[in-house]
Amino acid sequence: MTDYQLHPVGWVESPLTDRDAAPCQGDEGAPPARIVLRPEVREAAADLRVGEEVLVLTWLHQGDRDVLAVHPRGDPNRPRQGVFSTRSPDRPNPIGLHAVTILRIEDDAIGVANLEAIDGTPVLDVKPVLGPVHER
Repeated sequence: MTDYQLHPVGWVESPLTDRDAAPCQGDEGAPPARIVLRPEVREAAADLRVGEEVLVLTWLHQGDRDVLAVHPRGDPNRPRQGVFSTRSPDRPNPIGLHAVTILRIEDDAIGVANLEAIDGTPVLDVKPVLGPVHER
């Protein structure tokens, strides 16, 4: 088995500090947040624009990597499901996927809406949301 090294491009700055108090999804009440970029990758954000939707990949650093099945949304009344069919932060590779809208572009950060990741979460990448094939 091969191991891979990931190098975060930045981190999340958010008023969300408690994993258990954070919304399950960004559109469920996540406050505005910032993605602070490391100086050596800031040029990579040069073409991002306010109003665009992007996908942010994070490393959910407080996730439990030994969890393989959960009750969705932590509700014990729901049947257990394998984590690959859920958005649980607890999973073998705790990679978060967040669809966010860019609110502002700063010299060292991107202000976003709908990011439910907690303060200090490492950001692995930012990718555009692509439309249908004929729009690419």
